[in-house]
Parts: sequence; C-alpha cells; structure tokens
Amino acid sequence: MKKHLFAVAALAAAVTQPAFAADDIKVGIILGFTGPIESLTPDMAASAELAFKEASDSGLLLGGAKIMPIRKDSTCVDSAAASANAENLVTAENVAAIFGADCSGVTGAVANNVAVPNGVVLISPSATSPGLSALEDKGYFFRTAPSDARQGEVLAEVLKRRGITEVAVTYTNNDYGKGLATSFDAAFKKSGGKVTISAAHEDGKADYSAEVGALAATGSKHLAVFGYLDQGGKGIIQASIDAGAFENFVLADGMIGESLTKAVGADLNGAVGTVAGGKTDGAIAYAAMAEKAGIKKDGPYVGESYDGAALIALAMQAAGSADRAKIQANMMKVANAPGVKIGPGELAKGLKILADGGDVDYVGATNVEFNPVGEVLGSFKELEVKGGKFETVMVH
Repeated sequence: MKKHLFAVAALAAAVTQPAFAADDIKVGIILGFTGPIESLTPDMAASAELAFKEASDSGLLLGGAKIMPIRKDSTCVDSAAASANAENLVTAENVAAIFGADCSGVTGAVANNVAVPNGVVLISPSATSPGLSALEDKGYFFRTAPSDARQGEVLAEVLKRRGITEVAVTYTNNDYGKGLATSFDAAFKKSGGKVTISAAHEDGKADYSAEVGALAATGSKHLAVFGYLDQGGKGIIQASIDAGAFENFVLADGMIGESLTKAVGADLNGAVGTVAGGKTDGAIAYAAMAEKAGIKKDGPYVGESYDGAALIALAMQAAGSADRAKIQANMMKVANAPGVKIGPGELAKGLKILADGGDVDYVGATNVEFNPVGEVLGSFKELEVKGGKFETVMVH
C-alpha cells in the first residue's frame, strides 16, 4: 500500500507548476503524460492551455481574472492513480473545473470517484467509450470527442467503400478497446463484412508473437488494431511485420500519431484509419493558431482539447463566477444555440458578449453542439499512411 501511495505521489509531482497569484482561477488538466498515449498528450495539454491563455489575455474574463492550469498525470491506464491525482486537484488545489481525462477507463474513474461526487465539471477531449454516455453524472461530465458508437460505424463504412470484406480484429483489453471493438463488429457485420476473430491484447508486453499467430491463423489479409500507438498496438503491428503475418492494417483513433509512423516506417504505408476531426472553417482557423503556437495542427484531439478548455472559460463568464456549480449550469448554454457563433481565436468576442448579457453558441474547432447528455456527434477524418505520414483523404 505504501509503495502504491509513493507511486501516486510521484505521478502527481511529475509536472512542474507555475507560481500563482492570489486571484488566479485554478483549472486542472489531467492527461496521460506517461503511459500508452504519452506522445499525444503534450499537444493536447498545450492546446487547452492555448484557449485558457487566450481567455486570460483578453482582460475580459470575470473582470480581468486569469486562468492558471495545473497539470496532473492520468497515466491513461491506472484508475487509482488518476483518481488520486484528480482528488488532489479538487481538494488540495481547489480547482474550479477539470479538463480531461483522456482514456476512457480513467475518465470514467475520475468522473465517478472525484468529479461528480465533488460537483466539479469534467470535460474530456478524447474519452470515446460508448459506456460513458450512460454515466450517472448529474450533468457534470462532458466530452468534445464523439463516441466510439459512431467511430465503429464510420470505420465500417470506410472498409466497405474500399472493398475490404474480411478483417481480423485485436483490441486493447480495457473500456476503450472493448467498446470500439463491439461497435465496429456490429456495424461491419451489418454492412456485409466478416470479422474472423476479435481478440483482446494486453499492453506492456515485450512479445506479441503469440497474439499475432492467433490472428494470422484466421487467414484474414487485413488486421484492425484498436489499441495505443505507444504501447500494445504498436507491438502488435511490429510483430505482425516481423513475422510476415500481415501487411495491411486498419487503425482507429488510439493508433493515430507521428510516433507510430516513425517507429514502424515504410511498412505502415497503405494503412487506413479514422480519428475525430473535420475541415470546417473552425478547424482551418484552429490549425493556423496551433501551428503558430508550435502545436501539431493535425494532431489527434488537439482541436477537441482547445474546445473543451474554451467552453470552461465561456461557462465561467456566463456564470459571472468561478463557482463550480455555476460553471456546470452554464456549459450547455454556451455550447449550444441560440447565440452568436464563436470560433477559435474569438474568445474575447464571446467573453464580451456574455459580459454584456448576450448569448453565445460556441462552435469552435470541431463544430461543438452538445446532445442532452453533454456529448457531441462530431465528424471523423478518414486517413491513409502515404510516404510515412498520415494524410486525410475524406471527412465523414
């Protein structure tokens, strides 16, 4: 037990924090700065902080207040550590709201164990498990990433259009992997496709040859990998290539990122996949902002991260307060119509309208519109690896 508490404390202190002024509004950022998606989270955090800085620098937020983000590690996989770090944000740091978490399992744990019981808004940019739609969250949990109930359907559509009618599936053995595999399986079969095997894999293994052998024994030419690009998913792909078992890969959002293409190299060319995102005016405007700020403009869930943070700032302004319950009461109001549409880079405009008693409809980088349970329908980019890079070929 003491060893576990020491590990949690080490994770909590992993990121150096800035000094705070007495009137700063603290907001938590809890993402997997270590773990299976650690190559993605720095840009996600930077994107959220870009929105917080934009709101703070405007001088219009609650009469000139500034948001000071506090980073904590979700680990992506350790629910106990994620909950402990979130608890620290809520009780010790007294944050007004929390941006995060990232992976579905730890997000559910933070929501159920910390955010909802303490009445703190939690908004995730990347937790996609369909099971999160049924959280008894009392209206405190939101997500700017669309559910995998939709991603499974989109991925099935992509494969059908490409003439792929049979596929083997491997998924990471957690809420995210299971939810996506179930959604894809149902949609692919409905479209006339055949899933020859759907098998879980564990992260953190040094050797995936046994898993690859079982997948290849089905005779499928295509392997769908619903895992993590810095962990087991990468291991499965590399073992498949090394054994000559598969040459054609289908990837979901957890596998999309530069670290995978750099690690695997040219053998990944031709792989297809999906990730949340689109090519709206807001997405284009955000990409320019991100590039200027040194953020990977096409990185997974960076637009969703900016939007999640922007909504927290706007909800504060609509509430006229950084009170936790008042922020929650205004999240839907600033995200949905009616109101003046607000895009990336327009937070000052939105803050001014709200200060003057008007209404805003934040559409942001990802065309935000919340359904009754606080999540978005969203859109997905169809990607293909060409010349060692992920390229968008279509938006669904």
